[in-house]
Amino acid sequence: MTADRPSRFPLTSEQRHAVSASFLGWTLDAFDFFVIVFLVDVLAEHFHVSPSKIVFTMALTLGMRPVGAVLFGLLADRYGRRTPLMANVVFFSVVELLCGFSPNYTVFLILRTIYGIGMGGEWGVGASLAMESVPAKWRGTISGIVQSGYSCGYLLAAVAAKLVLPLWGWRAMFWAGGLPALLAFYIRFKVKESEVWKQHRMPGFRSIVSTAAANWKLFVYMVGMMSCMHFLSHGTQDLYPHFLKSVHGFSTSTVANIAILYNVGSLLGAVIFGQLSERIGRRRCLITAALLSLCVIPLWAFGNGLWTLALGAFLMQVGVQGAWGIIPAHLNELSPAAVRGLIPGLAYQLGILVASPVNSIEYALRDHFGYARALAGFEVANIILLTIVVGLGPERKGQEFLAEVGVKDRAGP
Repeated sequence: MTADRPSRFPLTSEQRHAVSASFLGWTLDAFDFFVIVFLVDVLAEHFHVSPSKIVFTMALTLGMRPVGAVLFGLLADRYGRRTPLMANVVFFSVVELLCGFSPNYTVFLILRTIYGIGMGGEWGVGASLAMESVPAKWRGTISGIVQSGYSCGYLLAAVAAKLVLPLWGWRAMFWAGGLPALLAFYIRFKVKESEVWKQHRMPGFRSIVSTAAANWKLFVYMVGMMSCMHFLSHGTQDLYPHFLKSVHGFSTSTVANIAILYNVGSLLGAVIFGQLSERIGRRRCLITAALLSLCVIPLWAFGNGLWTLALGAFLMQVGVQGAWGIIPAHLNELSPAAVRGLIPGLAYQLGILVASPVNSIEYALRDHFGYARALAGFEVANIILLTIVVGLGPERKGQEFLAEVGVKDRAGP
């Protein structure tokens, strides 16, 4: 068994490059998605459509992510983690760049749908590469760091909304999303292929599919858990800037400042709870983080002033992304080695397919109950369901991925 309290951070250069590639890929992918949450009203006015039409493009992006998870996950289990990761980064970066040239709403809708394929492929490949590259006793900490890339991407999008949007307009926000393609060069020259994949590689796609099918019960559970997790994250993040603008009348700059603040909370939560999961376990830690979010809903949704809402948003995302910080390690530990590129990523993205209507649902509930009650009521019910699902599920904390490494770790430092 691995020690629960590691004394130092013994990552080699190769391991650091693998973690960096996964972190940066998820950061830049998240940036490309979240620029749109600051542009709902701007795009609606430019394309002469209602804000709900722009919100609908988010749902299509989220709904297409399982396609990318299947495509790039199969490639990752068959041909390794590096090459599919490079192809994925180039794919989503180019599509994001093209979004900035959209002449009308129809073209924009099609491009955001295609972008969902690229977004769906990155997490599974990147997370498996990172989790397979680091020592088991550091998996929880690295899990939090990798997942915090999502919050970093959101934070960068908020900074862009504050600095880029006023100066160069909405198109430049998407053009900036083309820069992540350069990450492919870093992966090509610095990141080594996963030794775990080499040890467990499958002879063909048919073997990969049959192995995944044999674990269908576990897979169904993972999809259910990830559905609740996506209802938690997207239900508390995607419409929140619009809520702050429309209900409280805050300016775009003020909303961007609040978003920056709560994404700092996200970063802290992911790292803190990821590391804490090495001590108290994945499930117990995840439930603790979710309950923190539950407790701060009154501040987050019903706060009366700027600072009350900002504090509520900060604490909400400490809990939300604290729970998410455990997910890369938890899903990869649950998954069979031979299909670790496919199953975690596909479960993750099928979860978002189930949760993809979340923005439209909350937006529709707003018309009946008001914005604050719609957001709060939805998340109270979801968090209760999430704690039940996680509490009844399995856990394989500390499972060794590579036999040789496992022997060495058990022998001690």
